[in-house]
Amino acid sequence: MKVLAIAGLALACASAGAQAEPAQFPEAQIKQGAALFARHCATCHGTRMRNPQWAIDLRTFPRDARNRFVDSVTNGKRNMPPWDDVLEPADIEALWAYVIAGEPGD
Repeated sequence: MKVLAIAGLALACASAGAQAEPAQFPEAQIKQGAALFARHCATCHGTRMRNPQWAIDLRTFPRDARNRFVDSVTNGKRNMPPWDDVLEPADIEALWAYVIAGEPGD
């Protein structure tokens, strides 16, 4: 019984460690996301995700909430309009890559 408990704990720790690793995105996708962010998002979310005046600080957005991010960008949320008529799914994925990767030096 003890062996099973220890094995279960080890598996849980290994899974938690795997989930904590940052996602890796192609550099081109991050750059595309940065350009889209500058064009469509910076007015509310701050230039280069810094000092947003009244919108959420995307540097603090949960890294495990991709579906929430996609839904918010696609359908809008509170004061944020929906972007599904402006951005393609690949554009939204590029924005996600940029938000997760952040700016160099952050």
